[in-house]
Amino acid sequence: MQANIKKHIKTENDKKPQCPHRKKCGGCQLQNLSYEKQLSFKQVKVIKLLGRYHHVCEIIGMKEPYHYRNKVQAAFGERGKEIISGVYQSSTHNIVPVDNCMIEDQKADEIIVTIRKLLKSFKLRAFNDVTMKGFLRHVLIKRGFASGEIMVVLVTSVMDFPKQPQFINAILERHPEITTIVQNVNNHRTSLVLGEKSRVLYGDGYIEEDLCGLRFRISPKAFYQINPTQTEILYNKAMEYAEFTGSERVLDAYCGTGTIGLIASKNAKRVVGVELNPDAVKDAVTNAELNNVENIDFYCDDAGKFMVRAAQTGEKFDVVIMDPPRAGASLDFLRSLVTLLPQKIVYISCNPETQARDLSFLTRKGYKVKRIQPVDMFPHTEHVETVVLLERCKNEQAK
Repeated sequence: MQANIKKHIKTENDKKPQCPHRKKCGGCQLQNLSYEKQLSFKQVKVIKLLGRYHHVCEIIGMKEPYHYRNKVQAAFGERGKEIISGVYQSSTHNIVPVDNCMIEDQKADEIIVTIRKLLKSFKLRAFNDVTMKGFLRHVLIKRGFASGEIMVVLVTSVMDFPKQPQFINAILERHPEITTIVQNVNNHRTSLVLGEKSRVLYGDGYIEEDLCGLRFRISPKAFYQINPTQTEILYNKAMEYAEFTGSERVLDAYCGTGTIGLIASKNAKRVVGVELNPDAVKDAVTNAELNNVENIDFYCDDAGKFMVRAAQTGEKFDVVIMDPPRAGASLDFLRSLVTLLPQKIVYISCNPETQARDLSFLTRKGYKVKRIQPVDMFPHTEHVETVVLLERCKNEQAK
């Protein structure tokens, strides 16, 4: 299978890039390949990294791999007297003007263009990150594909908002589908988009979205997967691998806003979610209440330290679900994990390179990889998500 894929990739590509910004932006690294060849490229990548542990299932791609991003953020600046908006060129702070992106939600792109045009009529300046002068720095838009709700976050350099009611009314007049507008203030010299202070200008300050039969509240700072179509596939595959019978105690490490843990709670006896970010934990508690889920508890703590204490007190978990950041799990976390001795580990990763490193540790400590499934969460980019099932070998203890 692997040899056939390699042969397929070497075939001359007859598909021209669709995006005129591809070379300047750098966001869609694989757009010169047809989508079929992109999937083949990612399949080979996962096989090379993880294939030594187990057979790699065929990657699950998208039927319509365009306009899948439900979160869109645009940087604002000025070029001469013209206000521009778009994306930062890869590894720089140079703004590439973009009105329409092939992977971003189209309605979000339309709203950003509207806001850019309104700035001039309201005599508002775009921010200059060299002089630290100007008003609007970024626009962040989150859209619930299932719910249809839309949040617009205006990231400004100061709280004072000249003609704010008129400006908001002008946006809503052109886009009545917007359900909430929030102003966020970021006056620091930083690469971070959002600052600490926010205020709601219209609506509730959040949107809600449906995923895997549950309802989730999304605030401006809340993490939520940007491709809901593939997220359902990824999370359902994780639940399939866990094979809950209704009697399991489950630990959701790196639980974020509780998405995976809440989905698991439908078929597990008890779920514990652990997350270091206090804002995310607050959102997770809200999401549990929103769905009337009572068999889940959330803790604001370092997951590794939490597991050490759990092992010391004799607390047991049958399944650990982990979805770490791109850097993968820390060595302390992995040591704590094997000390806890769960029967199953379901490892979701956005970076198979660090996942391969972590699997090397876990397979030396009494665990065996049973299944590997790649999922294409980010078509036209180099990124690929994988979900891996590990089971503890019989009579094995932590070494």
